[in-house]
Amino acid sequence: MPIFDFLRKPSHSNARSLKTGGNAFDTKASATRSLMAYHHMGAAVWTPRDYASLARNGFEKNIIAYRCVRMIAEAAASAPLKACLSDQVLSDHPLLALLKKPNNEQSGTELLETLYGFLQTSGNGYLEAVSLDGVLRELHVLRPDRMKVRAGVNGWIDGYEYSVSNRKHIFPVPIDGSGSPILHIKLFHPVNDHYGMSPLEVAAGNVDLHNTALAWNKALLDNAARPSGALVYSGPEGAENLTSAQFDRLKSELENAYMGAGNAGKPLVLDGGLDWRAMSLSPADMDFIETKNAAAREIALAFGVPPMLLGIPGDNTYANYREANLAFWKQTILPLVKKTAAALTNWLTPHLSSEERGFAFRCDAGDLDALSGEQDALWQRVTNADFLTDQEKREILGLPPLAQGAQSLETTIKPSNGDIPFPDNAGLEDTPSTALLNEMTVNGFVPDDLNVRPLRGEGANE
Repeated sequence: MPIFDFLRKPSHSNARSLKTGGNAFDTKASATRSLMAYHHMGAAVWTPRDYASLARNGFEKNIIAYRCVRMIAEAAASAPLKACLSDQVLSDHPLLALLKKPNNEQSGTELLETLYGFLQTSGNGYLEAVSLDGVLRELHVLRPDRMKVRAGVNGWIDGYEYSVSNRKHIFPVPIDGSGSPILHIKLFHPVNDHYGMSPLEVAAGNVDLHNTALAWNKALLDNAARPSGALVYSGPEGAENLTSAQFDRLKSELENAYMGAGNAGKPLVLDGGLDWRAMSLSPADMDFIETKNAAAREIALAFGVPPMLLGIPGDNTYANYREANLAFWKQTILPLVKKTAAALTNWLTPHLSSEERGFAFRCDAGDLDALSGEQDALWQRVTNADFLTDQEKREILGLPPLAQGAQSLETTIKPSNGDIPFPDNAGLEDTPSTALLNEMTVNGFVPDDLNVRPLRGEGANE
């Protein structure tokens, strides 16, 4: 058989058939994946970067990168995820309970914080689902430096290999469409098919520059907080140079008696013929502080964290701290949480029954405390839009449509007290339904903050 026959398309375009018990089914297989698989032929695809060095020099030794990772991980983990089924918010569901208590060692917030932290430092995040008798029992975060992707002959991922202390465990990825035991979330990488690119890797050069500036400053302080100088020897005629023994003794005395922070300020006692000449720093050399701040700003830029939130001086991009925090949540945190919610939904829904396939995890901007001001303004604008119908207002606010024949209510933010008056001629038999008030509370409003009155409807007095 010719050597390149395996590159030909099967009988079904972009598909291959597998037989199990006499029943065949087709599985998607991209034609371009086979070309890539010619180089791998089932071998493991190793990560192309040194994760340990990035984590050590970036997260462990650089305060800017450390703070960026912590801020993103903690903020994203604090964003609440709602369980929804066909646009209906569920207060209780097995997957929601699993996410709140994923295992015996972590809470849901701790698990997500660890996942987001790995995602920022390595560009990859891995979750393992543990099932017992076909029922999901636990979720665990796996370290990305111990995980590697196993690519099959068709180029798709056939499994994941987890290695610890020369012991390996293979997590096979089922090909029949059932749920995978591993969820792999990755950031975009333009030249890698299996692994993501971390912000820390992009900012590695600036991390090194920032660390070097810090080390230079530390060395300067250790050297009595002044630059180095030169000892000039002017000996008598015929003995213009020091002997080797004299040079070694003089060098040893300087290192032991005059160098270091503990020896700062000591007077220098010189022998005859010796003269100390200090070497001052030029203005360009003194600019290392601004270089350090510039490197810090670029590290923050790679992570998507406004420099103002990190206390980096010299950055006035945002009008104030509140605007910087708003941009941080809208441009960095919210997209990351929505991406994770969608990944969790696609990963966990195969474990549900067919009646619950409309289940989804969601995170809305209105659920975030940092964006509550914008949500309040949206409700106020929609409330004051008299040209919109009640159903249009509910659609804009993300609320489900009213049941047929249900009485409409308009909600407005009340600026003074928290009473909820209802006119006697409102045409309502009772006060607002408990279901509607509960729905309003879920969307960030409590009855004490609202003034609820009936809308003008058909047959109502203008």
